[in-house]
Amino acid sequence: MLTKVFNMAGEQVGEIELSEAVFGITPNQAVVHEAVKHHLAACRQGTQSALTRAEVSGGGRKPWRQKGTGRARQGSTRAPQWTHGGIVFAPKPRDYTYSMNKKAKRLALKSVLSAKAAEENVVVIDAITMAAPKTKEFAAFLKAVGCTGKTLVVTAAPDQNVVRSGRNIAGCEVTFAGLLNTYDVANADKLVVDQAALARIEEVFA
Repeated sequence: MLTKVFNMAGEQVGEIELSEAVFGITPNQAVVHEAVKHHLAACRQGTQSALTRAEVSGGGRKPWRQKGTGRARQGSTRAPQWTHGGIVFAPKPRDYTYSMNKKAKRLALKSVLSAKAAEENVVVIDAITMAAPKTKEFAAFLKAVGCTGKTLVVTAAPDQNVVRSGRNIAGCEVTFAGLLNTYDVANADKLVVDQAALARIEEVFA
């Protein structure tokens, strides 16, 4: 599977063969769906909290006697049916993360990478470097390689100049090969990856 290699000016400087084991498999939609759910669950803060009737302040005294008033019996003014009462089955802080098989994670990532390659939405750059954080220059680079929508830029290692250049561009996300995940790839319209990052991805997942 051959694909063109561009420089940051948008000029073609060669061709490269993508690994069939990573970019040429038949996508498994069920595993991709599970991986996306797994990622989104891990992103949840889980900090929601409310008070049960045992935790609400007040309500220690029985509001009126059990019989003889003509009103319904009540044991506390902090029961759930009362204003200012506690919440039934009140939500409490919890961790939404759960485990997923390592092989399934790898299959899901290779599935979305293969889907992107099949749609010709993988753009290979010879080297993605920035001498200084320059949003305008980075935006010009993305436009030159035909990436104007949601774009995931992948470098081989963390590069603060590249991260700072791309973080203020709407729809642009910058990551590096070691943090590549199924959700980010699936969520992007275009995958822009430099050759060093591509080599690392193929080395790990092939």
